[in-house]
Amino acid sequence: MSTKLFTNSSVMDLIDFDQKSLLVAAGSIAFNPIFWNVVARQEYHNKVLTKLFGGNSRYGCYFLAVVIFGIGIFRDFLYEQALRQQPSLDALQSDVVKLAAAALFFCGNVLVLTSMWALGFTGTYLGDYFGILMDHRVTSFPFNVTDAPMYYGSTLAFLGSALWFAKPAGLLLTVEVFVVYKIALMFEDPFTGAIYAKRERERAKKST
Repeated sequence: MSTKLFTNSSVMDLIDFDQKSLLVAAGSIAFNPIFWNVVARQEYHNKVLTKLFGGNSRYGCYFLAVVIFGIGIFRDFLYEQALRQQPSLDALQSDVVKLAAAALFFCGNVLVLTSMWALGFTGTYLGDYFGILMDHRVTSFPFNVTDAPMYYGSTLAFLGSALWFAKPAGLLLTVEVFVVYKIALMFEDPFTGAIYAKRERERAKKST
């Protein structure tokens, strides 16, 4: 795609909204957190996946993990394809920006990978909705840096990619990533908190 000078360009010049790949990538970014939240809540209330796997909640969790991982990879592929079909911005094509992009991508992936390590497999992939609860809340790195390292790390990785390819459209999609994750947290945090609060009440009843 052609490059653009910021001073001589409007928003419509910097982002090609006629490219279907942009809309597809935006749709995928919005779809993923909606999907796993809906499926996880259905599992919690109705045990849909647990029943599908003969009453084995761990198998249901493993299946959902594979699906979430798969659609995540596909979303990243759609994002990259969308960027390649978008105009580049001259102002972003510098060594300094490239260095910043690499640092953001690296830091983002550190947050994602270390949070997965700290939570474990089932902790990462919504095991608490399957009744697979952790013994205690994780407060070590990276959770001592942010309460949602996987989401914020993923956002940083998107931002790093947008800057690396010098694509204003990538910056717009990164804003979408940030917004949909913030909305997801508004639903997830209270619900997850309620799950663990219920467990503590049940433990308290047993101890009396």
